[in-house]
Amino acid sequence: MRKRLVSSAVAAVALGALLQPGTAFASAPTPHLAPAAVLAHGSSAGTAVLSGHNQPGTRLTVDAGSTASAHWLEIDYQVQQTGYWCGPAATRIALSARTAPPSQADLAWQLGTTENGTDHISQVTGVLNANLGGGWYETKEMPNDPPTQAQRDLLWYDIVFDIDRNYPLVTNIVAPPGNQPPGYPSNQTIYHYFTVFGYDEVDRTVLIADPASFSGNQIYWISFDQLATLIPPKGYSA
Repeated sequence: MRKRLVSSAVAAVALGALLQPGTAFASAPTPHLAPAAVLAHGSSAGTAVLSGHNQPGTRLTVDAGSTASAHWLEIDYQVQQTGYWCGPAATRIALSARTAPPSQADLAWQLGTTENGTDHISQVTGVLNANLGGGWYETKEMPNDPPTQAQRDLLWYDIVFDIDRNYPLVTNIVAPPGNQPPGYPSNQTIYHYFTVFGYDEVDRTVLIADPASFSGNQIYWISFDQLATLIPPKGYSA
């Protein structure tokens, strides 16, 4: 059992990301993004480390890496295959750090995802635990907007604690105009899931695997402060 600071199990409602539906993209061997490539772009907030193809199903393996202050995990990234499969895709990315993950279609079935998206972050928590055969993940809620200092402190603790033990986080976000990660449609509020799989303690930034691939932004750093404002009033699995 992991050591806990806070435990909660209240679900947060969410919709899938706004991406045009499509079919899986079959290609040559999966490309790799090595640690040096991640660091080459730095960890400054808002700096994309990869702007790849926006084709649904496009895959990329990101190799694990670390520095004196940063740590990120190896993942099998994949662009979500439909406009409402951000939950399954983000769940798949998180699982890939620890096991060979099911397909997005299989995870969509497990999550109960519909054309309206994946309803609750607690569904992600349950599917992560079911596929990993344990009870590591918990649902953490952040109902206050802006979040309280206690909620911010718990989020940072969970990021560091989980990633240091090879567990990515899945976060349910709401990104309105004026507060969006790179490439998001600036005239829309995006309800979405993405995966947090790295952090930098000095820069206070986090590394995101974003299955929407808005404008080709797939793997990128954002500030922890921005992440903390994107999650309310939803929640995350950690």
